[in-house]
Amino acid sequence: MRVLITGANGLLGQKLINLLSKEPEVELHATGRGICRIPEGNYTYHRVDLTEEGALYGLFEQERPDAVIHTAAMTHVDLCEENPEECELQNVTVVESLIRACENHGTFLTHVSTDFIFDGKNGPYAEDDAPSPLSEYGRSKLASEQALAESSLNWAVARTILVYDQSSDPNHSNIVLWIKKSLEADKPINLITDQWRMPTLAEDLAKGCWLMTKKRATGIFNISGKDLMTPYEIALKTAEVFGLDASLISATDGSRFTQPAARPPKTGFVLDKARDILGYEPTSFEESLKKLKEQLK
Repeated sequence: MRVLITGANGLLGQKLINLLSKEPEVELHATGRGICRIPEGNYTYHRVDLTEEGALYGLFEQERPDAVIHTAAMTHVDLCEENPEECELQNVTVVESLIRACENHGTFLTHVSTDFIFDGKNGPYAEDDAPSPLSEYGRSKLASEQALAESSLNWAVARTILVYDQSSDPNHSNIVLWIKKSLEADKPINLITDQWRMPTLAEDLAKGCWLMTKKRATGIFNISGKDLMTPYEIALKTAEVFGLDASLISATDGSRFTQPAARPPKTGFVLDKARDILGYEPTSFEESLKKLKEQLK
């Protein structure tokens, strides 16, 4: 199977490259907008700006992938709110171009979406719950899902939540790495107690995306962690596992922060469909932190 990973320099892209490089039946190709920053793996890298439709079509003509796992996106929620046109370009227009390319070549497309398509009033959510996004980011990801649903493709969507893990890029950060770095520097931090998420290990998300692609399992799947937690609880558990000073962590609420984009108060996912159809089983948050601790050594 010839598989193309978009956004390969990102956290999920790196984990997919590492995972699929070990699959003997996979001929792996990867794209990124800039130079390759993936440390290792058995793959071919293509420097492509996906917003340039001609370049995208040219890559498809050259490599003719059997499957695409699309991880590239504009994911900074507040930047999306402040730059809606760029958000639309990166998160919707690019997906529409990918759909046309995949339709032309009979390519299976796995697309990554988000819990932010929901308003957070009734979480945790199942795949068939009605979306109601609060932000430009959430609206753009919902629009990309709708574009897939209206296409003639065989497609799958992996909805996920608050992804974290180690990265080969020293400039990359996520909630766990930020907490760890702050506490190691003896820096007091404030974390909110009135939002709930299921933090997702990037390695688990990569496995879920590959299961969907390998099985050609069509439709929407919730692919996240299993523990529903507030950011404050995430910080306390991170401090505990890494042996850091939890007294530096203070509890607060969302009203103390001014952010351009609204956040859903309580998301989380029902994972029954992914468990039953894909055999997906996420790592617990505590075990994920222990694994991350060993890797960071």
